[in-house]
Amino acid sequence: MADASMDIVSTFDKQEVANAVNAAAKEIHNRYDFKGVGASVELTGEVIKMEANSEDRCKAVLDVVQTWLVKRGVSLKHLDLPDGWAPRLSGKEYKLDVPLKEGINQENAKKINKIIRDEGPKGVKTQIQGDAIRATSKSRDDLQAVQKLLKDSDLDVAVNFTNYR
Repeated sequence: MADASMDIVSTFDKQEVANAVNAAAKEIHNRYDFKGVGASVELTGEVIKMEANSEDRCKAVLDVVQTWLVKRGVSLKHLDLPDGWAPRLSGKEYKLDVPLKEGINQENAKKINKIIRDEGPKGVKTQIQGDAIRATSKSRDDLQAVQKLLKDSDLDVAVNFTNYR
C-alpha cells in the first residue's frame, strides 16, 4: 500500500477576502458613527487600504474589516500587522495599509516540523518544500492526528491542509 500524504500550507481564499472588504466598506458607508469622518476601505492587490480623518476612526475601520474577515472564514493571522502599529498621518487623513501574507516561511516551517516530530505520531515524516510542508505516513489516521495537533497549536501562521491522499 502506498504512503498517505498531505501538504501543510498557509493560504487564503482571495475571493473571500474581497467579499469581506466589500461588506466592510458597505457597513462603514451606512453606519452612523462613520458619517462625516471620511472613512473608507478598499482592497488593492494584496493590501487592504483604510483611511479616516482620525486615528481612532482608522482603528475602528480595521476592527470592522477584521470582523468581516472572521465572518467570511479568513484567519486574522493572514493580516501582516507589525508590533506597535499605528495609522500614519498623510495630509489631513490617517491611512493604514495592511498587507496580506500567505505561505510558511523557513522559521515557522522549522517550528511546525519540530512540533510534529516531538508531539506527533512517530510514523509521520515531514519535508519542507518552499513555502509548504509535505507530511507522509503509512497511516491516514496519523495524518489526521497531525492535523488536529497543528490546529490546536498556537502558531504564528494559519495552516490549511491540501493534497490529502
